[in-house]
Amino acid sequence: MTYQDLSPEALELEFNPRATAKNLDERLAASASASAEARAGLDCVLDVRYGPGENETLDIFPAADPGSDRGSPVQLFIHGGYWRAMDKSDYSFIADVFQPAGATTVLINYDLCPTVTLDTIVEQSNRSIAWIWRNIADYGGDPGRLYVSGNSAGGHLTAMALAHDWEGEGLPADIIKGAVPITGVMDCEPVLDITVNAEVRLEPEAARRLSPLRNPPRRALPLLVAVGGAEPRLWIKMSEDYAALCREHGIECEYMAMPGHDHFDIGRAVGDPRSPLAQAMLRMMGL
Repeated sequence: MTYQDLSPEALELEFNPRATAKNLDERLAASASASAEARAGLDCVLDVRYGPGENETLDIFPAADPGSDRGSPVQLFIHGGYWRAMDKSDYSFIADVFQPAGATTVLINYDLCPTVTLDTIVEQSNRSIAWIWRNIADYGGDPGRLYVSGNSAGGHLTAMALAHDWEGEGLPADIIKGAVPITGVMDCEPVLDITVNAEVRLEPEAARRLSPLRNPPRRALPLLVAVGGAEPRLWIKMSEDYAALCREHGIECEYMAMPGHDHFDIGRAVGDPRSPLAQAMLRMMGL
């Protein structure tokens, strides 16, 4: 079965996570509460500007103990929301895992559709990575140990960062030392036929050009592709296909499907130090 075979109603169920989520408002409220507690209880620097766009800001949670004179490893997390919703402040809770373990945690915002296009969002996300590489040492982070992760739309932006020509910007080709795209939108073409496109406003050419399934990573690096085992079958297949694409290009890629986790559960798992996902991310960073 492919998405072209589906009715509009079935497409919505396969490719719009909010269409199948249960008790979503309660779960989002719990995440917001946990994030507020993290910002109140952890050392952090909020709303640092990294670019000219209205929402081009980031939050930094410096490592509790850098563990080295050169600074701590850095975990950059990119939030989801189908490029049209959510905020970095909704995910501050992940710093509860990484900051105590000795990592500097950075969460970024970007402008949202329909105010900007997906091309602009990809540019902004990449601009944040360049800013972090140039400036994170001022906050105790080691630019030579920068790891990138993100969920849903953030998983898409993580994958697109791996396909970016960093050397073309005068930056190291290996600026990203490891990456974890989580339940990412790896194929943008189905978005053309679901209701979220009223705000995302993707056109067919852009959907093809901005799909990670057409843009493998430029170089080998530690890579973990994660997805919720309880998500719709075709949504899971996007992550399966992306992991296979990476392997076809000689990039060793770990694939993790977390049983019983839906699209929103797996986002919360990043902030649970007991979860296999959080533990794998810490191992990737050497923590």
